[in-house]
Amino acid sequence: MTTIFDAPEDFATSALAGFCAIYARNVRPVKGGVIRSTQVPNGKVAVVVGGGSGHYPAFAGYVGPGLADAAVAGDVFASPSTAAVARVCRHADQGGGVLLGFGNYAGDVLNFGLAAERLRSEGIDVRVLHVTDDVASASVEVRAKRRGIAGDLVVFKVAGAAAEAGKSLDEVERLARLANDRTVSFGVAFGGCTLPGATGPLFTVPTGQMALGLGIHGEPGISEEKVATASDLARLLTGKLLAERPAGTKKVAAVLNGLGSTKYEELFVLWTAIAKELARAGLEVVDPECGEFVTSLDMQGCSLTLLWLNDELEALWRAPCDAPVLRKGTIIAAQQATDFFIDVDGPLTFEPASEASQESGRCIARLIDSIANALKEAEDELGRIDAFAGDGDHGQGMRRGSAAAVDAAKAAVTAGAGAASVLAAAGDAWADRAGGTSGAIWGLALRSWSQAFSDDVEVSDASIVRGARLALDGVTRLGGARVGDKTLVDALVPFVETLEREADAGKSLVEAWSAAAKAAQEAADATSALEPKLGRARPLAEKSIGHPDAGAISLALTARAALQFLKEPNILLTGSETSEEHAAALADAHNRKAAGQA
Repeated sequence: MTTIFDAPEDFATSALAGFCAIYARNVRPVKGGVIRSTQVPNGKVAVVVGGGSGHYPAFAGYVGPGLADAAVAGDVFASPSTAAVARVCRHADQGGGVLLGFGNYAGDVLNFGLAAERLRSEGIDVRVLHVTDDVASASVEVRAKRRGIAGDLVVFKVAGAAAEAGKSLDEVERLARLANDRTVSFGVAFGGCTLPGATGPLFTVPTGQMALGLGIHGEPGISEEKVATASDLARLLTGKLLAERPAGTKKVAAVLNGLGSTKYEELFVLWTAIAKELARAGLEVVDPECGEFVTSLDMQGCSLTLLWLNDELEALWRAPCDAPVLRKGTIIAAQQATDFFIDVDGPLTFEPASEASQESGRCIARLIDSIANALKEAEDELGRIDAFAGDGDHGQGMRRGSAAAVDAAKAAVTAGAGAASVLAAAGDAWADRAGGTSGAIWGLALRSWSQAFSDDVEVSDASIVRGARLALDGVTRLGGARVGDKTLVDALVPFVETLEREADAGKSLVEAWSAAAKAAQEAADATSALEPKLGRARPLAEKSIGHPDAGAISLALTARAALQFLKEPNILLTGSETSEEHAAALADAHNRKAAGQA
C-alpha cells in the first residue's frame, strides 16, 4: 500500500520536490523534471531521460556526471507532457544536441516524439531512443514492440558515458542503440502495486503464485506459476534471457532489480543463484548491480537485466558516473553550477485576430467546456473500462485534460485570441495536464485540428471538416496506430471518413456530425471483439477481449457531446448563418423556454 501522501494528485510533484532537496548536490529542479546541478561543458551532448513517476530511482535518480544530464517526470505511471519534455530539454541543451531516452510506451513515444519535432523546429538537433528490453512483451522477431523496463538503466548508462567522454551526437546515438539492441530483461511479481489514494492494488497474485512477465505500470503478468525457490527462480530468469544470447558473447553486465517491496537480502540470495547460472553458461559477469533501479511503487517482485558486452560497451558500462542511484569508478570532478536561469512560463500572447475569428474562438471555448462536463460525468465509467487491461486512469486523465483545456481556451479568449490560437492553446493544455497516452493524443489532435482554422477569419463548416482530417493524420503519423489495433483510432477513422462523406454529399454540419458521431460509437462498441496491438494492454490481450477500448469510447462520447452543443440554437461557430438568422434563433429559443416555464 502507498500510504504516505497528502493529496493523491500531488504525490508525484511532492516526491520530486523532496528528492531535489535531498540530492541538491546532484540535481536542481525545473518545471516538469530535474537537471544536473553541476557545470556541464559547452558543446556536450545532453542525455535527457524520463517517463512517469512511481518508478524511483527512475528517472530523476539517474541524473549526474557520467549518466543523464536531465530527467523529465510525469504523474504516477503517466508520460510527461510534450511541453514538459521540450522545456527540460531546452534547459539541458549545451549546443551539442540532445539524446532523448525513454521506455517504449505509447504515451512516451507520442510526447517525446512531439517534443523532438518542436525542438528541431527551434534548431536543436534531437535524437529519439525508446528502450525495448522486456522479452515478455514481444518476441525477438518484433522486438521493436517490446516494453522498456529495467534495461533503461544500462542503455542510459552507456549513452551517458559516451556523452561524458565528449563523443558526437551521432556516436552517442549509435552506441545507445547498440546497447539497446543487446539488452534483455525479464521480471516476476509476487504482489501488485497500489496507486496513492487507491483502496487496493491494480492487480493481485494468488497466494503461493507468482506473475511472470509483469509490466512496471501496474500491468499484471502474462501468466502465473507456483512460487519458486531462489535456485529455480534464477534458472527461470536466466533461461528466458540466455535464449537470446548473441553468438560468441563471453561477457555480460547484469542488473538484478527490485520492484519496490522486495527486500535487498532476498535479492542477494537470488543473485548467488543467478551468478551460478551465468557462470554455468560460460559468461563472465562484469560489474554486476543489485538493488532498486526501476520500481513500480510498492510492487513486490524483481527483474533481471543482461547487457551482452563487446569491448566498447564494456568500457562504457564500467566508466565512472556519479548519480544518486549509481556510482561507478572514480568520482568525476565537477563544480556546482552557478548560472541563473528563468524557469517560469511567461503569459501566453497571441497575434492580433479579427473580430469574426475571436467570436469563433469564444464558441470553441464554450464547446470545450461542454465536452469537459460530459467527460467529468463519465470519469468513473471510463476508468472502469480502462481497468480491464490497463491501469484504470483513463477517466481521470480525460477529466483533468479537458478541464485544463477549458481554462486555457478561456484564457486565450480573454487575451483576444482567434479561433486557431484558442484551439491550439486548449490542445497544449490538455496534453500538459492529462499526461499519458490519451493526453498526448488529444493534445496532438486538437493542435492539428487548429491548423485548419485561422485567426483572421471565422470558422467555416469546410474548415471544421478539413481539421478533422488533419487531426486524424497527426495522430496516426506520430502514434502509429491503425484500424484494428484497438485504440482511439478505431473510432476516429470512421468518424472522420463519415464526416467527410456526408459533408461532400451536401449535408449540413449538424447532419454530417450526427452521422459521424453514430459511426464513431458503433466502431467504439465493436472494439470489444478486438485484441489490442499497441499500448500497455497489448501483452494482456486475452483480458481485453470482451471489453471496449476506453480511448475509443471516450472519443465517441466526446463526439456526442459536441453534437449536442452544435444542435443548440445559441451557438455561433461558423459563418453558415447570418447574424439576423442567429438573432432569430436566439429569440425563438428564448420564446420556447418561456413557454415551457409557463
